[in-house]
Amino acid sequence: MSTGTPATRFLASANVAFRAVEYDYHPGHDRVALQAAEALGLPPGLLLKTLMVEVGGKPACTVLPGDRTLSMKRVAAAFGAKAAAMMPPEKAERLTGYHTGGISPFGQRRRVPVAFEASALGFDEVGINGGKRGLILLLSPEAARAALGATAAPLCAEG
Repeated sequence: MSTGTPATRFLASANVAFRAVEYDYHPGHDRVALQAAEALGLPPGLLLKTLMVEVGGKPACTVLPGDRTLSMKRVAAAFGAKAAAMMPPEKAERLTGYHTGGISPFGQRRRVPVAFEASALGFDEVGINGGKRGLILLLSPEAARAALGATAAPLCAEG
């Protein structure tokens, strides 16, 4: 499996250090981030998932620990809007150029605002999807956030 994707090219052009690791992706798994964490032997909180949302009717990207869920109220607040909702998978694929299960915040077809769950930035290294199913990029979460020009805010539901 080749590891060259728009995501890896984006990070390389931004001079962000990362390591690409592959795992056996299993289609139909309903919790891709947890599947990837288990396959790579990472704690689920260190594998960050990318979820596309619509905030005030506009597209946005969120990055959060794989074992957490979004609070739409917090997502709306992070982007300065009144309401937020999950983006339908087909729309997310068209917008990003990636398939669900392989959506990365890096190198998306159309650049949109990005927010990271603030608690995810406290780790030395996290895994984030590399732009295709079965590819994870290990890197500094702060370097990832900076390269994307992303904000950091509480995005997850409590508990």
